[in-house]
Formats: sequence, structure tokens, C-alpha cells
Amino acid sequence: MANTPSAEKRNRQTQRRRVRNLHVRSGVKSAVKKVREAVAQGDATQAKQALHQAARAIDRAASKGVLHRNAASRKIARLSRTVSHVGAK
Repeated sequence: MANTPSAEKRNRQTQRRRVRNLHVRSGVKSAVKKVREAVAQGDATQAKQALHQAARAIDRAASKGVLHRNAASRKIARLSRTVSHVGAK
């Protein structure tokens, strides 16, 4: 329990950030899921479009500090590698 006014304010800020981070992280997961579904169906054009949207969502999350920039880069690289293999199969 926060005892000082500054600790109470820090608590409020943390709760607001937590809700925002959950929202952003959920959006990233949904975008990644759409890419994986398109890859599973073998639809290359849909996978590329979904990859574009997912990369935007991941970059946005990294810019807000929800994801570390290296983790975001790694996610995008792995997704783009899987999408590039769809057309090759």
C-alpha cells in the first residue's frame, strides 16, 4: 500500500501503463496470429499483407516501450522469413 503522495501517483501511473501495454501487446499478438494463419493456408499475398500490418504493430509497440527494440526486430525477421517460404513451397 502506498503511503506517500508520490508513491500513490506512481501507482496510478503504473496502472495506466499496464492497461495500455496489455492493449498494445494484445494487438501485436492478433496481428502475428493473422500472419501465421495466412501462412498455414498457403496464401502468399494475404500473408504479405498481414506481415505488413504485423510489422507496423510490432514497430509501434517497440516505439512505445512495450517491446524491446531487439525483440521487435527479431519477431519481424522471423515472421518475414516464414512468409518468404510460403511462395517457395
